[in-house]
Amino acid sequence: MMRGFFGVGVEGISKPQNAGALIRTAHAFGASFFFAIAPAVDFDALRQSDTSDAAGHLPIFTCPDIASLHLPEGCSLVGVELTDDAIELPSFRHPLRAAYILGPERGSLSPETIAACDFVVKIPAKFCVNVSLAGALAIYDRMICLGRFAERPVRSGGPASPLKKHVHGAQIIRSRGKGKG
Repeated sequence: MMRGFFGVGVEGISKPQNAGALIRTAHAFGASFFFAIAPAVDFDALRQSDTSDAAGHLPIFTCPDIASLHLPEGCSLVGVELTDDAIELPSFRHPLRAAYILGPERGSLSPETIAACDFVVKIPAKFCVNVSLAGALAIYDRMICLGRFAERPVRSGGPASPLKKHVHGAQIIRSRGKGKG
């Protein structure tokens, strides 16, 4: 189980197969919503690459521009883009509440979108990867960082023992003292 919530979005996406694959991946990893800024694809016709019927399981909305995007309160916008000053994904601490936005194929996030981002991360690769793969890598990294998994072993292979089940402590009741609140 991953802590917090997240959404995934794209700006100016033009290939239905990439959009469908990214929506399906977002759905598979438990995204709370999917969004698109000025898409050039019909999101109602993505069944070829979205075999999970993500649209039936999570909200999908579109906006004409980044200024029209309204995220939930406290949600950080995280751009996934190759810029010189972007944080390398393996060194990034994911916000508990985040919306990840990726640029179009054969393009980059607009300067307006980059300016609206709270953080910009990049995937440390030799060159730009496919938008749906970039989204999958960002989501997977989030899951590794914020999910609850057994520690990796020192040697090759899986963990020697499974992760212990979480045990909740006793209920904490806080009362307001005199003169407070």
